[in-house]
Amino acid sequence: MVFGGTRHLDLMSPLITGETQAWLSPFEKSVETVLARQGKPTVVLASGDPFFYGVGVTLSRRIPASEMTVIPAPSSFSLAASRLGWPLQETTVLSLHGRPIDLIRPHLHTGRKILALTSDGKGPADLAALLQGSGFGSSELTVLEALGGPHERVSRQIAADFTLSGINDLNICAVEVKAEAGARILPLSAGLPDELFEHDGQITKREIRAITLSALAPRHGELLWDIGAGSGSIGIEWMLADPSLRAIAIEASAERAARIRRNAANFGVPSLAIVEGEAPTALSGLAAPDAIFIGGGGSDAGVLEAAISQLKSGGRLVANAVTTEMEALLLAAQARRGGSLIRIDIARAAPVGRMTGWRPAMPVTQWSWVKP
Repeated sequence: MVFGGTRHLDLMSPLITGETQAWLSPFEKSVETVLARQGKPTVVLASGDPFFYGVGVTLSRRIPASEMTVIPAPSSFSLAASRLGWPLQETTVLSLHGRPIDLIRPHLHTGRKILALTSDGKGPADLAALLQGSGFGSSELTVLEALGGPHERVSRQIAADFTLSGINDLNICAVEVKAEAGARILPLSAGLPDELFEHDGQITKREIRAITLSALAPRHGELLWDIGAGSGSIGIEWMLADPSLRAIAIEASAERAARIRRNAANFGVPSLAIVEGEAPTALSGLAAPDAIFIGGGGSDAGVLEAAISQLKSGGRLVANAVTTEMEALLLAAQARRGGSLIRIDIARAAPVGRMTGWRPAMPVTQWSWVKP
């Protein structure tokens, strides 16, 4: 029995002597069919490297490596790098196949080379439009189609002037990033500029955010709860720290929840989960977090205790207070449970008549605690 996409089965039809089975929808049905054939001769056809977001990854979650023989071929990334002369170790490789195109946004820095696998023939035009709309229209976009086959084609255009049409569905885009004045560049440090976020004033300000993220101390593969998320800035920056990180933003306001969703897309972390509802009720049934940040609504009855009860052992909780009510709650929590307290005072230079003076922001009391 030979499994594969219709295209693969057609290409290999002269060599196949057994039965064939095209992939079913949803794909999980096909996986179950493959599993049911354990002990019988079974072949799965896949393009290039099946362990880069490919069928090999899916099957390896259910089938031991000892029961598979894998014969990889050059991936589209390897083929593209060889056509362009790009060193792969210095190139960002992304799969946008069946994934949001916004994932490319954090990587848009002048001088960076990106290889992005797209979903279909419309992908390159969509990518060019994103580049132009984000202030990277001067970037050079190379479309490499049907690599390794008789219909291979390589075309180069400036993103802002992209007119290529009739593009093969099997394509990969190479981007040589060039930022224009005012381009939306996402710095690599914590504490991104407030003006990059869409917000209504309910945002953890840049300096406080950098200190908060340092206290949250993200680690590979962890999940964060951002309670009272406001603009979503904490959860977004948490996810930007590493692709393995996940976050859930809990927000009672429907308007703010929609704003968080837009911010997440614009920062290239569209998988940020959003739960619309009030804590502590909205916390019920969520996956247990490795870290929790409490920004808004922390003084509401039961929120802090509910968060503490659901935090994993060894997990970190960071809560910020700007009101005296929330500060009193944190002081009591620290006296009872331990942890550390800091007070953050920020003053910004601002005009005072024809001169300049310091305008203090509201002080923030921050409690950080690790659950035993």
